[in-house]
Amino acid sequence: MRGDADIAKIGALVADPARAKILLALGDGRALPASVLADEAGVAASTASAHLAKLVDAHLLAMERHGRHRYFRVSGPAVAELIEALARLSPPTPVRSLRQGNKAHAVRFARTCYDHLAGILGTELMAALIERQLLAGGDGVFRPAAAENDRLSAPGFDLDYQLTSRGAQVLEEFGIDFQSLRERRRPLIRYCVDWSEQRHHLAGSLGAALADRMLELGWVSRARRSRAVHISEAGHEGLRETFGLQLERAPY
Repeated sequence: MRGDADIAKIGALVADPARAKILLALGDGRALPASVLADEAGVAASTASAHLAKLVDAHLLAMERHGRHRYFRVSGPAVAELIEALARLSPPTPVRSLRQGNKAHAVRFARTCYDHLAGILGTELMAALIERQLLAGGDGVFRPAAAENDRLSAPGFDLDYQLTSRGAQVLEEFGIDFQSLRERRRPLIRYCVDWSEQRHHLAGSLGAALADRMLELGWVSRARRSRAVHISEAGHEGLRETFGLQLERAPY
């Protein structure tokens, strides 16, 4: 017989500061080499290797080899959801340098949450889709005290966000291939409660497709050493013209 879930085992893994930093660095779904993750965690390569082995053994990370290098990524969306949920409940890390401050601001302004957009960019994009009636079924606001939605028992499914017919037309014109999305076994629309903004951002296969399309167009680009994404001038213009979304320029 098997007993109840042993959440203490996962809790102990995540509780180590170095392993927590590794998980945060991989929260955007990218695969990063062990050397970069050692630098992110602030530990020696041998120490990072031991931490990574424990995370792989617990199925929190997956490892793949490319030549002589080992690359690591979160093992799936459930791990990314765990990282995001923990981030919502956690106090902010103290900022002790200008470099740390710039990095923290960049992550909060625009980042990826596994494979979709988050931060101010993600939540404002969700709000714009709702305001323009491309999505219906909610208002993008996180209400933790409300009994009828945002229950911890069903994160991302409590509100029934749906794509409107106008939304399907606009997003298809934007370049979203809905036929390929329908062929996937993944839900079209889910949402996450954004840990930094405490509002909803769009997840599911549609959220991932929007992020991919913006990367393809050069509207956003990934930062080299963090989960942040940078919005280009073309991106600011495209977001304004396509979705009515006017964002301030990031000061970094």
